[in-house]
Amino acid sequence: MPADPDIRLVATPTHGRVLIRHAERDPRGLLVGFHGYMENADTQMQRLEAIPGAAQWTLASIQALNRFYRGRSEEVVASWMTRQDRDIVIADNIAYVDAAIDAVPHKTRVVFVGFSQGVAMAFRSAVRGRHGAAGIIAVGGDVPPELLLDSSATFPPVLVVRGARDEWLTAEKFRADVNALATRHGRVRAHEFDGAHEWNDMVSIAAGEFLDSV
Repeated sequence: MPADPDIRLVATPTHGRVLIRHAERDPRGLLVGFHGYMENADTQMQRLEAIPGAAQWTLASIQALNRFYRGRSEEVVASWMTRQDRDIVIADNIAYVDAAIDAVPHKTRVVFVGFSQGVAMAFRSAVRGRHGAAGIIAVGGDVPPELLLDSSATFPPVLVVRGARDEWLTAEKFRADVNALATRHGRVRAHEFDGAHEWNDMVSIAAGEFLDSV
């Protein structure tokens, strides 16, 4: 049974919650996770841990800054973005993620892993952040359009994953993103699994296979 992850409050313009689980031995690198809307860092940490071979990596699950209660419960969840003050919030989020990664000891490769709303943060942090990215795993979310429109943006190898019955990330949008990324650098893998808008065992297996190639 693995030990409970470290919990750190990272100071940027504000304070954020980051869960950290250290590798069992010399780490292959750092996996940085971003949860979806109305989720939290604990949920994304569980997804990272479910990836085959994850014990060989240091895991960091970053919680979005905009916290709220789920419905009438006492469970605290969060959101990465709204439409209000969008550009300012994007810059704040990238600075927050950079500071969170600074707080985690790592010497080698960094891979960004996002689910749903967290996919956009995975891409923005990998492309716009201060820490070089060895890869991006994007599950159930699309590529931020401003990155695709920026001819100077450099993308690392990317795994894009979609459930065949996902009504949020449509097949058309999925194909458009895959084609756009392939046109930019050709280092993109597309994986469609039997499921909906979810992270299941098939997603974990695909993520593990991608990490083996990084």
